[in-house]
Amino acid sequence: MSQDGVNKGRRTLLIGATAGVGAVGAVSLAVPFVGSWMPSEKAKAAGAPAKVDVSKVEAGAMLTAEWRGKPVYVARRTEESLATLSTLAGRLKDPENTKKEQQPEYADNEYRSRKPELIVLLGVCTHLGCAPKYFPEVQPEQFDANWQGGWFCPCHGSRFDLAGRVYTGSPASDNLVVPPYYFESDNVIVIGEDEVKA
Repeated sequence: MSQDGVNKGRRTLLIGATAGVGAVGAVSLAVPFVGSWMPSEKAKAAGAPAKVDVSKVEAGAMLTAEWRGKPVYVARRTEESLATLSTLAGRLKDPENTKKEQQPEYADNEYRSRKPELIVLLGVCTHLGCAPKYFPEVQPEQFDANWQGGWFCPCHGSRFDLAGRVYTGSPASDNLVVPPYYFESDNVIVIGEDEVKA
């Protein structure tokens, strides 16, 4: 102990301990702050593309995938249903896909798809966002005595053909949206990207 009553060793120990605790506190505050700049795994997944294996989707069947928290319908159309598409123009609100934002350029055709047999659509009704139900059979239905196959929205009665085009008389004014997608292989579709961006 020095003559003025101050223990320099103890003072150095206390200063060091205080600095150490302060440094730990600063790091514990900085880590979450810096971490908040990085997107969460959930946020990354929300914008990430989705890969879908379509090898087991038989003609006339549909599978539902998810992309950005929304359902995506992938259906394999039969030769018969493809032939029917060209006969429906008089019953549809927008048979020519005039609203170009509803589909990528490569899907701006009669089939609204890259390959005629496979259709990829957001499973969200363009009226109020319900999920339309798949009715692929060409047969009379309660909601349409001359049903030619497609999707029916049970919420408010909107009807869409097997290319996702909206029928006249439906509350929905727009066709179902075709998301960006490409074929990674014959059996794998990547939804959420065009091949040029991949």
